[in-house]
Amino acid sequence: MSQDTLQKLKEQLLAHINNQKELSPAQVAEGLKELKKSDKSAYNELLPKLNKEDLAEVAIEMPDHMLKDVIMHIPQEKIVDAIETLESDDATDLIQNIEDIDEDKAKELFDSLEVESKKEISALIDYKENEAGAYMQVELFKAELSESLQTAIERFRQLKKSGELVSVFALFITDSAGVLRYAVPIDDMILFEPSDSLAKIMSEHGSEYEAHFARDDDDITEVAQIVKDYDLSSIAVVDKAGVLLGRITNYDIHDFLEESATEQIYNLAGVNDEAEEEESVVKAGRARAVWLVLNLITAIISSVVISLFDESINKIVALAILMPIVASMGGNTGTQALTVTVRRLATREITFSNAKSVIGREFAIAFVNGVIFAVLVGLVAHVWFGMAGLGFVIAAAMLINLAGAGFFGAIIPMSLKRFGVDPAVASPVLLTTMTDVVGFLSFLGLATWILL
Repeated sequence: MSQDTLQKLKEQLLAHINNQKELSPAQVAEGLKELKKSDKSAYNELLPKLNKEDLAEVAIEMPDHMLKDVIMHIPQEKIVDAIETLESDDATDLIQNIEDIDEDKAKELFDSLEVESKKEISALIDYKENEAGAYMQVELFKAELSESLQTAIERFRQLKKSGELVSVFALFITDSAGVLRYAVPIDDMILFEPSDSLAKIMSEHGSEYEAHFARDDDDITEVAQIVKDYDLSSIAVVDKAGVLLGRITNYDIHDFLEESATEQIYNLAGVNDEAEEEESVVKAGRARAVWLVLNLITAIISSVVISLFDESINKIVALAILMPIVASMGGNTGTQALTVTVRRLATREITFSNAKSVIGREFAIAFVNGVIFAVLVGLVAHVWFGMAGLGFVIAAAMLINLAGAGFFGAIIPMSLKRFGVDPAVASPVLLTTMTDVVGFLSFLGLATWILL
């Protein structure tokens, strides 16, 4: 980063701290990250100057190595105050992030929180990572059927003034036992007489306001699909008895989908998303090296297959020239099928009930492309080397490998999913091995059988 750019960045962050310019938490976090790389003294100077609201929002966006600086150099009282400003789901996430770095520090911070905050975090922190309850916030606008609309509006006004509620999209209406009954969009509240009870209003209009909801133990991917299908701004979360526990907003769903997409992309490339946020080049390099070792093993397997046909390659040098074409086309075809299948698995478009049709479709697409490119490459090989037999061999090998790549690209991730293994993590290595081995075996095997 040039000195001019660095100076401009420092000025922007300082202006934000002094309330002269507004930056998003993500922008502040990214700016501090750049300062830590390029100007450590400026970073150390500006980090403690963040007010508690900024510190809380920015800390959520920070990678572990920066969050470690916060818990080491910012007074504990300020961190506690910062956590108190967050909504329950974000406060829980921040405590968990700190716990990953320093369990003792996380416990100290948690013990220093207000009783109500500790109660909320304790309730949320017990949920599994993929459960809807882990993504909900307990702060929400709710009222009982027995209340008047005016009473609910007055409570809403007080909650907004105190800052306890932000980004409110709906009034959740429950019965006296707390069971969710209806959800009324905020802008629809102006349609009714404030003096009327909610019970009276819902007796006339309840069919229009049936609540979409998720169980607290539902898979968050399924919840995201409901929010997407019904274009919801927020969705209620209930327990097994239907009692209202909290809500998940579309912002939470957006964050989940973004994190999932990032993780899927990194996994397909054999990269650890958490390691990539590390400041240390060694740590990030070590995480990548694990997958490079696996790729090395698959490469050795492919080399062993090639070595079985060394005499054939010595007699027909053209085989060595054409081998990469077969392997490359098979690898690319398999990657296409793999990427589509992994994505559809992640979005729940594929289930094991329609697995055969999915595999058949990918095989058919790859087979059609195999026929086209087999003819094309066969003609090229024939013209290039003047050997009709060689053209036939590579065409046949191309068809076999591309069709096989489509089949394996679909069945490998689905099989891994069936056995509870993340398909995005393990599929690329297995697919590379299969396409290389099948490609080299079919091409060199056919060449040995037909041409020699």
